[in-house]
Amino acid sequence: MNNLIQFNDFYSPEIIRFGKDALYSLDDEFQNNKIRKIFIVSDIGVKKAGITQKLIDIIEKHQISYEVSSDLFGEPAQEDVISNVNKGNEFNADLVIGIGGGASLDVAKATAALMNKGNIEDYLNGKEAIEERTVKSILIPTTSGTGAEVTRNAIFENKSEQLKVGIVSTYLLPDIAIIDPHLTITCPAKVTASSGVDAFTHAFESFISVKSTPLTKIYSEKSMEIFPNAIKQAVHYKHNICAREDMAWVSLLGGVSLANAGVGVVHAMAYPLGGRYHIEHGVANALLLPYVIKNIGHAIENELVIVANLLQLGDYKMKKYEVVDAVSNYLYKLLQELNLPTNLKDLNVSEEDLSHLASQAINVKRLIDNTPYDLTEEMLLEIYNQAFVGGFQNE
Repeated sequence: MNNLIQFNDFYSPEIIRFGKDALYSLDDEFQNNKIRKIFIVSDIGVKKAGITQKLIDIIEKHQISYEVSSDLFGEPAQEDVISNVNKGNEFNADLVIGIGGGASLDVAKATAALMNKGNIEDYLNGKEAIEERTVKSILIPTTSGTGAEVTRNAIFENKSEQLKVGIVSTYLLPDIAIIDPHLTITCPAKVTASSGVDAFTHAFESFISVKSTPLTKIYSEKSMEIFPNAIKQAVHYKHNICAREDMAWVSLLGGVSLANAGVGVVHAMAYPLGGRYHIEHGVANALLLPYVIKNIGHAIENELVIVANLLQLGDYKMKKYEVVDAVSNYLYKLLQELNLPTNLKDLNVSEEDLSHLASQAINVKRLIDNTPYDLTEEMLLEIYNQAFVGGFQNE
């Protein structure tokens, strides 16, 4: 191939279905398709909230055999994928449905992609590329944050390495992504907050990504534009369905942008926090974002001017020297207003571990190289140090 040829592909599920009670559209799917056995991947919280049962009720109407795996709790590990792949294979499912938060969706889409394969661990550790998916996949989020239903990646903890490892494949995309904002109403306030800021992080990092394109920026910009008016309403007034719908759009649009432009250093720094301290992915991203912007923002001032406008912070075109503080301070204060952690010390992170975290984060090359700034391990350590202490001098 000519080395001068440059092009960008754009990926999304075959069908993205968004709207009130979209869950019940599965009636038509089950009626019109020859589905024999359905393997459901969910989690304890979604099961307790009665959402898994809503799905089961639809399936039972069509007299389709099903099996439920709903013992997920917290951040997913590679062992969770292996266990569910084995269950799916034993049940001989021809459709995997993931319903829940990012953990359930990541495990579900990896399960669908890795069923009927050989050594699953080789795929999970990046030694083997996923070459096909042999069963159908439907993903249904119950939170507005991860965008996992529309992304080509899934993240799992490698417990032996105390590190989160990502796998990336087109075959992780589902056949259908169903986004029903009403399913998010049962979300606890903390989950709504952390997943919501996580969604903004996806939109922001994919917006400044070195792989961003005019097409991906359409999605990321719209996501950031909707965010400021919706996030506080969704967190503090859980039954505000308009805010829930808006945050579902924030998550979906940010997820599509992430799926194509990727994310960067915030996520790279969040991975070892999750692997070593089991800090929730959304919480880690939300906490780190203002500190990262504070440190690398001068390299992306033009982009931050656009972000500040989208966040309704004002017009900084003629005062770019102020825009780094404006955006980073807004995001830091937002953490306080949403009752999210603002420093690593309060999350019981050891100060002695910060250098180890930096050495792990700098090796997440896929994300570090996607950040529009030449980062070093020393820079990452400085950001971790600031995030450990917490607070901004000019807040």
